[in-house]
Amino acid sequence: MKRIAIQGFHGSFHDIAAHQYFHGEQIQLICCATFEQVYENMRRDPTVIGMTAIENTIAGSLLHNYQLLRDSGATVVGEYKLHIEHCICCLPDDDWSTVTEVHSHPVALAQCNAFLANHPDIKAVEAEDTAGSAEYIAKYKCKGWAAICNASAAKLYGLKVLQDQIQDNKHNYTRFLVVANPNKADFLRPLEKANKSSIVFHVAHEEGSLSKVLTILSFYGINLTKIQSLPVIGCEWEYLFYVDLTFDNLTRYRQSIDAIIPLTRSLRILGEYEAC
Repeated sequence: MKRIAIQGFHGSFHDIAAHQYFHGEQIQLICCATFEQVYENMRRDPTVIGMTAIENTIAGSLLHNYQLLRDSGATVVGEYKLHIEHCICCLPDDDWSTVTEVHSHPVALAQCNAFLANHPDIKAVEAEDTAGSAEYIAKYKCKGWAAICNASAAKLYGLKVLQDQIQDNKHNYTRFLVVANPNKADFLRPLEKANKSSIVFHVAHEEGSLSKVLTILSFYGINLTKIQSLPVIGCEWEYLFYVDLTFDNLTRYRQSIDAIIPLTRSLRILGEYEAC
């Protein structure tokens, strides 16, 4: 049985992503209030696997999670892209005429702006988690309260779905990274199937420094699918670049990494894995 640390409660999108990624396997969830706690559980028990959101097609990158990943020393062993669908749910005895406020994570509320604008009489209240809001309403019998979460969470906690598919964008996806202790990584990822890599590097604040790195990657036929910059603390106007790469040839990819190392002040491979 695999033990998976996630941020959020049972029924959360992390829960759904974990069960879909490890479909057919027995897993035990370790529910954490914060992403920091996910990595803390991994530090305490090296066999624990982490699953953390890294970007959303609407909200963009979760910048803090890039820093947590780098500082943790964990290895990326996989990724999963989940279609995000929201519903509004409440206690079975409530309905549209009795609901006065809706609780959810601020990102989920933002993803349902148009729906909320059409219901100005319902007050939006920020909470720590989507599924956690549903659990709280069910546990404490909060009459007049509703939650925005996935319909599976509403079912899990015995709530009534007033309306499903309330998200503004029907093509909303969140990308999750599956991370593990480096000593356990090889047991979780077949390197012969690897066609994607996540790296982070630091270049000098000099003209053309980043362009030279990207030119070499292009020469080796490496496709850059994402680049995210974060400042280097204590070094004004210098940046760490978190880059996702895809490739068809593992040998050529590794040759490209060897070629760009001399152009960087530091470079670390965060993980090599199979693209979702």
